Amino acid sequence: MPVDVRDQMIGHLPRLRRFALAITGNAVDADDLVQETCLKALSNLDQFQPGTRLDSWLFRIAKNAWLDRVKKVSFRTDHVDIDTAQDLHDPAALQVVEHRAALRDTSRAIAQMPEELSELLVLICIDGQTYEETARMMDLPIGTVMSRLARARRLLHQTISANPSGTSESKEG
Repeated sequence: MPVDVRDQMIGHLPRLRRFALAITGNAVDADDLVQETCLKALSNLDQFQPGTRLDSWLFRIAKNAWLDRVKKVSFRTDHVDIDTAQDLHDPAALQVVEHRAALRDTSRAIAQMPEELSELLVLICIDGQTYEETARMMDLPIGTVMSRLARARRLLHQTISANPSGTSESKEG
């Protein structure tokens, strides 16, 4: 008897959560995203193509759900003004604010990447998969994995360098 897709999904939950944590930047949003992903996957099982990678399908659902959520929510509610944070008296508190801003910027940059780059970046750099494992998982030659990873890292660096701490929002009203 073939293994049910629902049973296979359970085996992918730890990696799906790490992926969700990487793109959301916090555990609460990651847990919500995993739940939303599972609900969408279960309600759309007829769209899953047998013989394709279930984990890739789940990651795509998660990424699209997160992008939809990001589009609906104004980032101004969690915007941290680093200049204002400089007024904090506790250096440790300032460091926490700066780290949160950096994590938020990184998560947003990953979420905005083309899917083939963000998925690969998360699998290797966050999930800890090897190039070989990622190549097998994504059904790609290892050279393609390596070149896409280099491109993803370069894009991540460019995006964060060009837009540190949410400065893309116009301050001129």
